[in-house]
Amino acid sequence: MYLNDVYTIPVNLAGNCAVSVPSGMCSTVGMPIGLQLIGDHFAETTLLRAAAAFEEATAFDTTPPLVRALTGAKDGE
Repeated sequence: MYLNDVYTIPVNLAGNCAVSVPSGMCSTVGMPIGLQLIGDHFAETTLLRAAAAFEEATAFDTTPPLVRALTGAKDGE
């Protein structure tokens, strides 16, 4: 078992569904921050709808800062 899986293993063992969505960037080190949503057994549809609603409501720019800097793209392009 890897240390970075410490938060995902219990959900998988319990048989629940989960999804991770980007939720922002750490202002001090520029690393991405994710939000993990966990649902009941067989609630994948509800969980994916919630994840899609969150992404739409926050309009998080998924372009990595380095790629944006190298291509000259503006936020949200």
